[in-house]
Amino acid sequence: MRTVLETTLNRRSFLRMTLEGFAAAGLAASPVARAVTAAVEDPELCFWTACVINCGNRCPLRVFTKNGRVIRIETDNTIKDGCKPRQIRACLKGRAMRERLYSPDRLKYPMKRVGERGEGKFERITWEEAYKTVAEKLKYTVETYGNESLYWQYCSGQQSLVNSRRAWQRLMNLMGGYLRYYGSYSSAQISAAFPMTYGKKAASGIEEIARAKLYVAFGNNPSVTRGSGGSKGYQFRCALEKGGARTIVIDPCYSDTVTGKIDQWIPIRPGTDAALVEAIAYELIRNNWVDQAFLDKYCVGYDEKTLPKSAPAKSDYKSYILGEADGEPKTPERASRITGIPVETIVELAREIGTTKPLFVAQGLGPQRQANGEQTARAIAMLPILTGNVGLPGTSTGMEEDGTNWEPVYLPTGDNKVKTAIPCFLWTEAIQRGQTMDAVHDGLRGKDVLGHDIKMIVNSGGNVLINQHADSNGTDEILRDTTKCEFIVVCDNMMTPSARYADILLPDTLGPETYDIVGNGDSMGDLACMYPMHKAVDPQWEQRPSWEICRGIARELGLEDAYTEGRDQMGWIRWCYEETRRENPELPPFDDFWAQGPKQLFNVKWEPVMFSDFRKDPAKHPLETPSGKIEIYSERLADLAKTWVLPEGDVISALPKFVRTWEMPGDPLAAKYPLQCVGIHMHGRTHSTFHNLPWLREAHPDRVTLNELDAKARGIAEGDLVEVSNDRGVVEIRAHVTKRIMPGVCTIAQGAWYRPVEKNGRRVDVGGNINTLTSRRPSPLAKGNAQHTVLVEVRKIDSTENA
Repeated sequence: MRTVLETTLNRRSFLRMTLEGFAAAGLAASPVARAVTAAVEDPELCFWTACVINCGNRCPLRVFTKNGRVIRIETDNTIKDGCKPRQIRACLKGRAMRERLYSPDRLKYPMKRVGERGEGKFERITWEEAYKTVAEKLKYTVETYGNESLYWQYCSGQQSLVNSRRAWQRLMNLMGGYLRYYGSYSSAQISAAFPMTYGKKAASGIEEIARAKLYVAFGNNPSVTRGSGGSKGYQFRCALEKGGARTIVIDPCYSDTVTGKIDQWIPIRPGTDAALVEAIAYELIRNNWVDQAFLDKYCVGYDEKTLPKSAPAKSDYKSYILGEADGEPKTPERASRITGIPVETIVELAREIGTTKPLFVAQGLGPQRQANGEQTARAIAMLPILTGNVGLPGTSTGMEEDGTNWEPVYLPTGDNKVKTAIPCFLWTEAIQRGQTMDAVHDGLRGKDVLGHDIKMIVNSGGNVLINQHADSNGTDEILRDTTKCEFIVVCDNMMTPSARYADILLPDTLGPETYDIVGNGDSMGDLACMYPMHKAVDPQWEQRPSWEICRGIARELGLEDAYTEGRDQMGWIRWCYEETRRENPELPPFDDFWAQGPKQLFNVKWEPVMFSDFRKDPAKHPLETPSGKIEIYSERLADLAKTWVLPEGDVISALPKFVRTWEMPGDPLAAKYPLQCVGIHMHGRTHSTFHNLPWLREAHPDRVTLNELDAKARGIAEGDLVEVSNDRGVVEIRAHVTKRIMPGVCTIAQGAWYRPVEKNGRRVDVGGNINTLTSRRPSPLAKGNAQHTVLVEVRKIDSTENA
């Protein structure tokens, strides 16, 4: 692709030659000549930027401008497309950047709150007042309550190298640091569980599917969750087409990944995946399909001879599955009652898994976002372990397909002197009872008792304050209480639901309005890439980039020199690139890269077959577990089960087991709320980003999806306005009736903006936000979000109710 300068000069040269021709012909005053004259003075320009919202992908965009306005968006055209190498083509969300840029929801000016917190009433202030106010509140919070009362809010909306959360973290670390968090809303449970089995969260590269004979996935929908043209969704299709593996997806929904692409869909009740695995394990053991040699050499705790000395008798996995430990064999008949899957389907699935090699087992992140998510994650990993399909070509670990995991060098944040960390899902608890939060009840890390409540929150590039956190109505009450969390700063580019809770609002730029640079996302699969982000247009109002905003606050604190280290924004962009290039010499010099556009790296070293060295020589290449082996029985989990204090019904166990939890079928609450409601991802937004764009809402409207049997029983037809409710809230939304979902289950796409209104004396969310219904109760081990564990009822709204 030509650079902006080349495009401009070539076009202008052509147009000036045309004008000279008009003049020579005596046509200088003609309408056509006047139009050409205007075009010379106002050429169409093209710039590189990128979509950096955290779907896990990073996609390059070509931004075309005229008259200082973006007039259209296109995507990668630098490489001839194929399965490898491939173009990195943005999906419809990235291509909607122009509508996002000119959205009426854009934050235009710095503002301060003038009404009650949460009302969304603000008045305009100057940047100088905003900088001074934020600096004073930062200083006051640290001096009055300590750095552990200053919290950086989890976010995923800014993924570039300089203008991102790292600018804020750099500033806050210059003040001594802030309360840390660990885990994520996306993958807390699997991130806590897999290290207990394998020593780390890891999987084989997605291209290994091409070498498998059988691919089995639980709740995995890369066609939607990894939707760009270059990332895992596309690579998944390429691998299947190349290798021709038989494919089976186990999911409550007939997802877009399943549609027309997969050999078999097996619908399952949410939260019961571990029960299915136990039945498969029963059949594997009964039919001698387990790889005994692998289990003996590489694993701890499959049977009694490999149990650690601390383990009680009959606490091995084989004894548990056969019922020798608890008197209940984990038969297909038992699993059928729990999962809703026919016995014969379970038996046949077990036969395929036990007799087909190589086997590639994967799980999406949806199954682990349950109240028993850690158990589910470890249970699914048992399928490749039992069959010896670990560390060999065409196999994986049971986790979501992985990739290079290459990363560029980001703006350095410095040292956070606060070493205490809370689970990211428990920040509302830290507002209410941070003084007493501890390790054994709340998973606190770094000290035994926190001893501090959160008194100030910095929220930049995220909508977790209200929209993406659970129990939105309950969270609203917590945030409105200014005696608890005393001050909230929100830096963003839209008036999101979270922005309404700010005490100071700071308007950030979008990608085409500033300079930056971006590298890989964690869902780019086998790709490694970097893109320049050019400033294509000036901000329309008073928006400023995060790096500049934090510099202004640093100046008020007397920390500007330490913050900048003598570099301006472009200087840090160049620094990040050059530091990345030190480790990746195939990258061109910065000026060439900046002019040429996206660069894919083809010499990145990585491990496409996870644990292949361990498989070859477990003594020389042990895992990062205490034993150095795959720990089916985990002594660490056994110790936590003894020492942690858990709410009734929560379970931590040394073995991966199916655990019936709160708000599942069988819970007494199911008599009142009989449907399991699961949040799903959709094509039309990433988390809550892009929700406010009319183009995307028209293409992908918000709906609650119901099986036609459940809809008929409730008198609900396609498109009816319905209420989805439980004791935490009420959501008003349209119904979509289909066979593509299991009876007893409904889904709502996560990320719709929370919009509560009063109706007939009740608070009703007319925005369609699923987190109006979800619970703030965390999972046992990770203390992660269990927002897919929720029971609801759905009823049709009579036309007179909204009259």
